[in-house]
Amino acid sequence: MVKSLLTFGHKTGLIQANAGAALNTAKPKDTLSQKILTEAEVRALIAGEPCDRNRLIFKVFYYVGLRVSELCNLNWEDFSSNGESGQLLVYGKGDKTRVVLLPKMLYAELLKSRGDAGKLEPIFISRKKSDGGRLNPISVTQIVKAAAVRVGLSEKASAHWLRHCHASHALNRGAPIHLLSQTLGHASVATTSKYLHAKPNDSSGLYLAT
Repeated sequence: MVKSLLTFGHKTGLIQANAGAALNTAKPKDTLSQKILTEAEVRALIAGEPCDRNRLIFKVFYYVGLRVSELCNLNWEDFSSNGESGQLLVYGKGDKTRVVLLPKMLYAELLKSRGDAGKLEPIFISRKKSDGGRLNPISVTQIVKAAAVRVGLSEKASAHWLRHCHASHALNRGAPIHLLSQTLGHASVATTSKYLHAKPNDSSGLYLAT
């Protein structure tokens, strides 16, 4: 942060010399692999949640790969049928939209949960009346953390962990990386490729004699 500030000062003419150029900043440790649960752990997280709404939230995170803000912003007008299943219109980063297909079971569960809700109502409703009954990201994060602790998983767990799990597990099961990139709403496949290295299925060391 200091290096960026000094460089900015030099570029804008506030500082004659760019002192930031001499600073060596260490690259932060990549901890992505620690944030990816196993498939069994994801199933335990979902099964251990007593609230129907929260279980459905976890399933949408995992099977659709949403960011927490994207889930909170979903309205019923964004939910529609697609053949025998359905789809979600997702508003993502940079005001970009994408359409994500739903597994049949998830489409059926969402459809059942709708009741008589109107198109402009949130898919996931908060118990509080503020903000039109819409869930906020902080509340959702707290829900995930509590569920993780309940089944003996890390208290550091967050909603974004389920997005990481979606990516890693989909790749392990043979999903094309370009398709995963589209589903997650990444601007580049290069961003998605980080999941190829987070939980490797093979290593050169496994070929050595032991």
